[in-house]
Amino acid sequence: MSRIRVAVLSGVGVVLIGVGGLAAAGLGGGGGTPTGRDSLPPATARIERTTLVETQKVDGTLGYGTTHTLTGAGGHGVLTWLAAPGSVVSRGRSAYRVDDRPVPLLYGSLPLYRTLADGTKGRDVLQFERNLQALGYTGFTVDKTYTAATAAAVKRWQEDLGLAETGRVAPGSVVTAPGEIRVAERKAQTGDRASGPVLTYTGTTRQVDVDLDVQYQRLAEKGARVSIELPGGGTTKGRITKVGKVATPGRGDAPTTVAVTVTVDDQGALGSYDKAPVKVYLTSGRHANVLAVPIEALLAQSDGGYGVQVVEGGRVRTVPVETGAFTEGKVEVSGPGLAEGMTVGVPK
Repeated sequence: MSRIRVAVLSGVGVVLIGVGGLAAAGLGGGGGTPTGRDSLPPATARIERTTLVETQKVDGTLGYGTTHTLTGAGGHGVLTWLAAPGSVVSRGRSAYRVDDRPVPLLYGSLPLYRTLADGTKGRDVLQFERNLQALGYTGFTVDKTYTAATAAAVKRWQEDLGLAETGRVAPGSVVTAPGEIRVAERKAQTGDRASGPVLTYTGTTRQVDVDLDVQYQRLAEKGARVSIELPGGGTTKGRITKVGKVATPGRGDAPTTVAVTVTVDDQGALGSYDKAPVKVYLTSGRHANVLAVPIEALLAQSDGGYGVQVVEGGRVRTVPVETGAFTEGKVEVSGPGLAEGMTVGVPK
């Protein structure tokens, strides 16, 4: 099975300089004339058949994604406790407390914009009842109608929270978010009125955000696999999950960009990194079923081309080659007389 190799295109220029240096040192040249045993290279490698993947390196930022704001609704009461930055709040848990009463988090897209009571109907009722059921309360039908059975379940919930058992749910008594949240920053302090911005939050899963130069937009396809280089030098894998459709003009000499989101396969590989700069490698070309040798095996020829030293039967002959993709220490080669498994010299 072919092995996939990933590397940085910008490294190619460095490689070519190194090849020229080999020629200057007397290791290059050769017009195909066999040499004797005294000229055997100090090291050898096999010509392999493989798949070479060329990549484009771009800058990204590792974090928890877009920041949102939780706003105190109702405007009544005093904040007596707020969840700490970095903490995770899940469904039913308190995001903050007002007059020492918990304000729990519920999941959904609709804020609680009106009082829910027996006879209330609408999508907000359906969203609330789904949350109530997910919290383990039963005895009512999950639909768009708030009934006496719903109110009875709400009273049991309020009793468990230590609240007055009214059977009604008023604006400001809960907060909503799409899912569990990670508190980013406190926007208010204990003692403040429970109105206006209270907390900012993000999702709980780290991702990489890239402001991608539009010249590379064709490389960023939703679902495409990428490699991510972490600040400490390690790497991990990810997948492009979102590509912006609206370009943002750069200021001054900065390029026009589109927003790209990359999810990370293994969150554990990220350690404790947060808001950290990373490198993302986008696939720019794939060369399947090609012959490849270590880049160091290339010899600069007097005519401006390249060759490799083929080692057979204790003797060496220089064979001209055409080069293709350069990736992670390997180079694609082709030409008459080359075959998988041949031994080539690697000058040092």
